[in-house]
Amino acid sequence: MTQSDLMTRIRKLPIWQGEIKATPLTGGITNVNYKVTDSSGSYVVRVGDDIPLHQVMRFNELAASKAAHAAGLSPAVVFSSNELTVLEFVESRTLTEEDVRDPSMLPRVLELVKTCHLEVPKHLRGPSLVFWVFHVIRDYAATLTERGSSHTDLIPELVRIGNDLEAEAGPFDIVFGHNDLLCGNFLDDGTRLWLIDFDYAGFNSPLFDLGGLASNNSLSNEQEDWVLETYFQAPITNQLRHRYTAMKCASLLRETMWSMVSEITSEIDFDYAAYTSENLARFRTALTDYKNT
Repeated sequence: MTQSDLMTRIRKLPIWQGEIKATPLTGGITNVNYKVTDSSGSYVVRVGDDIPLHQVMRFNELAASKAAHAAGLSPAVVFSSNELTVLEFVESRTLTEEDVRDPSMLPRVLELVKTCHLEVPKHLRGPSLVFWVFHVIRDYAATLTERGSSHTDLIPELVRIGNDLEAEAGPFDIVFGHNDLLCGNFLDDGTRLWLIDFDYAGFNSPLFDLGGLASNNSLSNEQEDWVLETYFQAPITNQLRHRYTAMKCASLLRETMWSMVSEITSEIDFDYAAYTSENLARFRTALTDYKNT
């Protein structure tokens, strides 16, 4: 769909009051987003179809977004039609990795994540997906091999590591995970935090989100210990640390392979090759730490 066709579709949505102004929102690496303003206020229009290669199904994202709003975490869904979803626009700033690491901010972020885990499923309606990172890793491996990725030589090693991590990361508790805790998915309106973008939401181990929060935002070892003790309200055991570190590695491996697949499939203007390199380096470092636990 061309940008002109897309704007025509956005303008034809039946919810607008009067003339609209649409401005692209930058920064997304999975979806295209627009800020749309009419006489009643401002909204975000998210543009995205199903992406089975990335386990993204829009019915699931929509249900999770509605449940997250009902749980008090996210802006309201105003309208949805096919690949267009309209949400309330929140005047806010996007957090940076440095913000997430800030000692005054991290407790607020963790509280938001735990609320997602425990409260969102109380409001879910209809079918919901499981986000099983180890399946995702194996599926990405098959896609990369089938499509002749430049990273094909790495695939056997990455699959073997993923399978080993799966064997070590259990036993598994299940919560409703956000599963994409990049700093850009936290908003601060000056009064409270918001959690957005539920593309990858689904039932999962809480350790996946906690490991992703740490690895995506470069938390220190001391902060990781604090996160685990605060989340579970108990001292860290050697077993928990081992399981957590395994899941943190799996989170980084999935992010790396997500980027590898995006290099050859995404039409979004983003340097996925550099993102792959950055996350592969983070994964190798985390794997070394894991082997030492």
